Amino acid sequence: MPIKIKDSMPAQAILESENIFVMTEHRAMHQDIRPLQVLILNLMPTKVVTETQLLRKLSNSPLQVDVEFLQTESYVPQHVDPGHLESFYRTFSEVKDNKYDGMIITGAPLEHISYEEVSYWKELCKIMDWSTHHVHSTLYLCWGAFAALYYFYGIDKKHYDKKLSGVYKHRLLKRTSPLFRGFDDVFDAPHSRGIYVDYEDVKRVTELELLADSEEAGVTLLKTEDSKRFFALCHLEYDWDTLKNEYERDLAKGIDPAVPEHYFPDDDPGKRPVVHWRAAAQLFYSNWVNYYVYQSTPYDLREIAANKPATSDLERISEKASSEEF
Repeated sequence: MPIKIKDSMPAQAILESENIFVMTEHRAMHQDIRPLQVLILNLMPTKVVTETQLLRKLSNSPLQVDVEFLQTESYVPQHVDPGHLESFYRTFSEVKDNKYDGMIITGAPLEHISYEEVSYWKELCKIMDWSTHHVHSTLYLCWGAFAALYYFYGIDKKHYDKKLSGVYKHRLLKRTSPLFRGFDDVFDAPHSRGIYVDYEDVKRVTELELLADSEEAGVTLLKTEDSKRFFALCHLEYDWDTLKNEYERDLAKGIDPAVPEHYFPDDDPGKRPVVHWRAAAQLFYSNWVNYYVYQSTPYDLREIAANKPATSDLERISEKASSEEF
C-alpha cells in the first residue's frame, strides 16, 4: 500500500523518482474502497494444488479480494472430484454477465497439442474475448500465456529439444515498472515447459512490452501497453516441492527426465530443495493486484469496458522514465 503525505510536500518528487508510491492527502480523501472481484480460470488438472498456490499469493495484501473459480463447460476434468467442482467452481454461462477487477488464466499440460486441437479451445477463445470487455486486467500463466499470445497476436509457440525445468535467474528490462516494486535487480523464478516464444516474434508486436527475460529461459514476463493483459511464462506461484513432484512423477512414468536445474542442492534429487523465489513471487502478485487492479479499476464495475483502462498515477510517472537494461 502507498504512504500518504501532505499535498506538495518536497519529499513527494524525490520518493516518486525512486519508484516509491506516494499518495497525497487530496487523492486519499477521494478514494473509495471496496472488495476486489477476481476470477480464476483454473485449467490445471491438479485443481486443489493450483488453487492453494494462487490464493496464497493473492492473500498477502491488506486489500480484500473476493475470488471465484471458473471451470470449462466444454471439457469436464477426468481426475477431479465432481463434488469439488460443484461446490467451488462456476461455469462461463453463470458468470458471463458479471464484470471483474482482475482475472487469472492458468496453464495446462497441453503444450504438445496444437491450440486448435485442444478440446476446449473455442470456449477458451470466447472467454479471452469476453475478458477484454468484462475484466480490468487479466494475468495469463504459462500455457495460458502462450495460448493468449497466439490467439491475440499470432505468436506461435516453438518447441525445445528438451524440457526446460528448473529455477533460473532473470533480469529486469523495465526497472521502473510498478510490477517490479521491491524486486532485486536479478530475481529467480521456476520454469517447467517444453515450449517458448521467440524474441523477434514478440518485438514485432508493438502493443507488447517485454518486462523480464532470462539468459537460459528466454522471454519470461510481458504485458500490453495498456496493462490490460499480463503474460508470465514462468511459475512464480510454485511451492518448494512442485518441481520435485513433477520430476518424481516423470521418473515413475519411465520418461527419464533431466534433473531440474539450479533447484536441488548440488543437483542431488535426494536433497531438499531450497526456495529462492518466494519473495519475488509474493511481490509479483501483490504488485499486480495493487498497481494494475486496485489502483486503476473503476469503483463501479459496470464501467469496465473494452476501452483502455484508467492508468494509475504511479504508472504515468513510471512511463516517463526510460527502460533500463543490464
